[in-house]
Amino acid sequence: MWETARMVGMDAVQEYIDAIPPEHRFLFDRVSGLILESFPGASPVLSYGMPTYRVGKRKLHVGAWQHGISLYGWGKDRDGGFTSRHPELVTGKATIRLRSKDVGVTDAELRELIRATLKA
Repeated sequence: MWETARMVGMDAVQEYIDAIPPEHRFLFDRVSGLILESFPGASPVLSYGMPTYRVGKRKLHVGAWQHGISLYGWGKDRDGGFTSRHPELVTGKATIRLRSKDVGVTDAELRELIRATLKA
């Protein structure tokens, strides 16, 4: 039963990913790849209508929108200093917006954010 639910969830996540516009897909793939590199067991499920990576009780939501990719679920005390270095990418209480033009954000910075957000 659980295996079937997991497969249905994986299908829904893949449908979401397949629907991401090509101009934003590379951003999603980049962030998703860094999450899975840092936490190989963090397979995504749909939560709040977007792929969500869970490690223990911690979650990181990755949504694709018209502007690009948004990250939700991190806290100011769990962002690895990312929001201090990139305050222009913070749009709301706990939203980071990455756009195609923000490719200057390094993988190392994103990894630090991901690890700080998801580590137990």
